Amino acid sequence: MNTETFIAKNDAPTASKRSLAALDCLNMTIGDVIGGIGPYLGAHLKATAHWQPADIGTAISAMGLATIAAQIPAGALIDRAREKRLLIAFSATLMSLSCVSLCLFTKFPIVIAAQIVFGIGAALAGPAIVAVSLGLVGARLFPARIARNEALNHLGNVLAALLAAAGAYFFSSSFVFYLMAVLGLLSAFAVMSIKGGEINNALARGADTSAVETSPAVSHARETWSFILSDKRILAFALSVFLFHLANAAMLPLAGQYLAASRPHQAPLLISACIVAAQLIMIPVSLVAGRLAQSWGRKPVFLLGFAALPLRALLFTISDSPNLVLPVQMLDGIGAGIFGVLVSVIVADLTQGTGHYNTTRGAIITAQGTGAMLSNFLAGLVVQAGGYRSGFFALAACAAVGLLICYIGLPETLVKTKIVAGEN
Repeated sequence: MNTETFIAKNDAPTASKRSLAALDCLNMTIGDVIGGIGPYLGAHLKATAHWQPADIGTAISAMGLATIAAQIPAGALIDRAREKRLLIAFSATLMSLSCVSLCLFTKFPIVIAAQIVFGIGAALAGPAIVAVSLGLVGARLFPARIARNEALNHLGNVLAALLAAAGAYFFSSSFVFYLMAVLGLLSAFAVMSIKGGEINNALARGADTSAVETSPAVSHARETWSFILSDKRILAFALSVFLFHLANAAMLPLAGQYLAASRPHQAPLLISACIVAAQLIMIPVSLVAGRLAQSWGRKPVFLLGFAALPLRALLFTISDSPNLVLPVQMLDGIGAGIFGVLVSVIVADLTQGTGHYNTTRGAIITAQGTGAMLSNFLAGLVVQAGGYRSGFFALAACAAVGLLICYIGLPETLVKTKIVAGEN
């Protein structure tokens, strides 16, 4: 069987420098906004309104639950929307307004409503940026573009964290809410600076626009869910993504508790150092992952990032010494850096020519969010029953099973491409 995929010359768009620069600015400004303000919100509600821990937990969880619930509908909307820039600008504005309202109002219903709106905005903005990137550069250049997006996103996270810390120190704890609101509005301005005519909407949803179709299995009439549920590769990938985040989300909080048990005064500083160090490592890792995904293939690079997770969990069982925790946590920069790039790229490969890219990616991100949501709860049960080392062993086991499923169930998705002349 011929493994070449033929792409029409007029279906490999060349974006202008202005659009690409605007996309860079968008990724720099919106990354920290999409991540939410959970830790800051908890401290704000406790200090200013004296909320109880259970109510704070409910408020923080509301955003995550809304984001998970909205992922698949958001993906379907993005697949159908022709003006994806407006979706991003609208979502960024919603998140900015939510940030301001969270700072001004502390009544329980208002905070919950604002968090839900924020979560829906995040569910729309993130996938829409990926879709716009695909529509601007095309499938062939997508791995390098998404790697650049991720690197700029991590750089923006570091800068925003530093600005938030400085603002809180010199002004007040409310500074971070207004900072996030400003970053959201800057994101809206950046995305509208992208030239809308340069975004190929067919490519942005993974539709087949080639002059020559070589795969009779591709059918635009196939229903999205039928397509997703009938593709064993997508199901194996979704399960491995679920297990990755089931193992990953609780790892740093568990390490923080492990440290706090023996070094309560050092723990907050060490956790902050771990977060910043991991983000800094993700920047070069993301860029390298995009290049290696083109030369090595998707699967070996993804498995390399996945393998860092069970290794990290096992190393945490050795000692709670700060001299070990910080370098071990740096492995998160490798795993998460590769993961952030390759998930979008692999889904693009698996859905190429179907027109179901964003909906399928929404389903994968839903699996990711569900795993992350369950991670801390299940890890807490294991730790309570058997101690911290048992918790890390359990996380390592989840990661190892996910790695095995990915190895067996996901084939190499990179295919050779050949440019052919298309119709004008």
